[in-house]
Amino acid sequence: MKLKFIGADHEVTGSCHYIEACGKHILVDYGMEQGVDVFENVPLPVAESMIDYVLLTHAHVDHSGLLPLLYSRGFRGQIFMTEASADLCSIMLRDCAHIQMQEAEWKNRKAKRSGEVEPSTPIYTMEDADGTIRLMVPCRYDDIVELTEGIKIRFTDIGHLLGSASIEIWLTENGVSKKVVFSGDIGNKNQPLIRDPQYTAEADYVVMESTYGDRLHAKDRTDYAGELVSILKDTFDKGGNVVIPSFAVGRTQELLYFLRKIKTERLVQGHENFPAYVDSPLAVEATGIFQKNIYNCFDEDAMELVKQGINPISFPGLKLSITSEESKDINFDETPKVILSASGMCEAGRIRHHLKHNLWRPECTILFVGYQAIGTLGRAIIDGKKEVKLFGEPIEVRAKIAQLAGMSGHADKNGLLEWINGFEKKPEMVFVVHGEDSVTTAFAGCLKHEYGFSSYAPYSGTEFDLATGQFIYEAEPVAVKKHIIVSNIFNRLMAAGQRLLAVIKKNEGLANKDMAKFADQINALADKWDR
Repeated sequence: MKLKFIGADHEVTGSCHYIEACGKHILVDYGMEQGVDVFENVPLPVAESMIDYVLLTHAHVDHSGLLPLLYSRGFRGQIFMTEASADLCSIMLRDCAHIQMQEAEWKNRKAKRSGEVEPSTPIYTMEDADGTIRLMVPCRYDDIVELTEGIKIRFTDIGHLLGSASIEIWLTENGVSKKVVFSGDIGNKNQPLIRDPQYTAEADYVVMESTYGDRLHAKDRTDYAGELVSILKDTFDKGGNVVIPSFAVGRTQELLYFLRKIKTERLVQGHENFPAYVDSPLAVEATGIFQKNIYNCFDEDAMELVKQGINPISFPGLKLSITSEESKDINFDETPKVILSASGMCEAGRIRHHLKHNLWRPECTILFVGYQAIGTLGRAIIDGKKEVKLFGEPIEVRAKIAQLAGMSGHADKNGLLEWINGFEKKPEMVFVVHGEDSVTTAFAGCLKHEYGFSSYAPYSGTEFDLATGQFIYEAEPVAVKKHIIVSNIFNRLMAAGQRLLAVIKKNEGLANKDMAKFADQINALADKWDR
C-alpha cells in the first residue's frame, strides 16, 4: 500500500499521482505540463498497460490531457470521474488530439521546406482520444463506488470547475485500512455559476494543491461586473476591442454570466449594444455542457435566474464563432467589441490571431482573467514584455494590459487553509503539491508551523508507505535539461509489446487449450515480422 508522486510536484501543471494497493495500480490524474518545465518527472512505476484505474479530479488538461497518451501506450483500464467531467472530457480530449495533429502537420510542412527528413508525429491521435473516452466511467457526486475488493472511492464537489471533485479513497490491505484524500484543484468561493467547495470530514493522508498558497485574492471579489464595465467603457470610448484570452471551459462561461448582467442592465453607457464574440468551437461546446448540468452543479444565484426563465450565460448580441472564416471576419469588423478566445495562456488556438491583430493597437485592451504559468506567452505579456513573436512576426505590445483582480477558479491562501482546517481531526500527513517551487515549500511550512499539521512538499519520485506512515524514498529535485515528449511510431510499437505482456499476465490460469492457442497466435505473428 504505497503512494508515489509523479507530476505537479513543486510545479503547477502536469498533475499525476500513483497508488499501489490490493494488487492494483492506480493513477490519480494524468495531465499535460504547460509553460516552463522546471523539474524532471519520474516515469510511471509500471507499464501503461498495467494500470488498472485512473481517477480524475477534473477535466482541465493539466490534469487530464495525457490520458490519450496512456491509451496509446496500452492502457485499457477504467477512468472514473464525475458525470460533468465525463461530458467535458469527451470534447476536451478530442480538441487536444486535434491540436496535437495540427501541430505535427505544421512541423512536417516546415521540415519539408527546410529539407529535414524525420517526420514529426503527434503525441497521440484522435483515435487515441476516442479510445480514452470509451473507458470513462461517470460517477455521481457523493456516491461511494467500490472499484475492487479493498478499494472504494467517492467524489465531492470542490467548486473549481463544472464537475471538479476532491476524491476520497478507502484502502484495506492485509488487515490495514487507510483513507487518502486528493483535493484536486480547490475552488474559489463566491464564484458565479458553480457551487462553493464542499468539505471532507476525515482522512489519514491528504494530498492538496497550493497554486495560490502564497497570496490572497482581492478583498472585494464580488463586483467583477463593475470592474469589467469600467474596462469596457474605457476601451470602447477609444474605439478599441477588449480581447480576453480565456480558458474555453469554466472561465469563458463565468465571463458570459457577467456580460449577460452588463448587457441586460445596459451598464456600458454609450455602448449598450456592444457585440461580444466567443471565438472557440470548444468553448461553444463547453457552454452547451454547462447548460446541460445546470441542476447538478450550479449555485443558488444561477439557479434563481434559471427559475425565472433566464439563461445565465446567454444574451442578445452574443455571437458564436465556429468556423475559421467566421474567426477571421471578427478582425475585419471595426465595431468596438469583446472577443473571448482560447487558449487562456495564449499558447495555442485562435487567441494568437486576435493578439496579432490587437496587441499593437494602443486603443485596445488585452484582459487576462486567469492564472498564467511561467514560460507562457500570457505570462510574458503580463510581466511587461514590450515585443512578442506571433507566427514568426515580431509584434509590439502597445495595447493596455489589464487583469480582472481576484477572478480565479483557484482558492487563495485563506481558501486553502479553510479547506484543510475543515477536517474534523488533523490527518497524519498533508502532502503539498501543484504549486510553484517556492510556494509549495512555503505553504507546507505554514501548515506545519502556524497550524500544527504534519506536512511535506514532495519532489517527483518521492514514495510513501501508507500502511506504516513512513517514507520509502524522499526524492531530490532534478532540474530539466531539455524536456521533450517523444512519441514516434517505434515507441507506439514498443507500447503495443508492453500491452501484449500485460495481457499475457492477466491470462494466467486460462485453460491449457486456450493458452496454447494464444501462444500459437503470438508465435505466428512473431514469425511474420522476425527479420
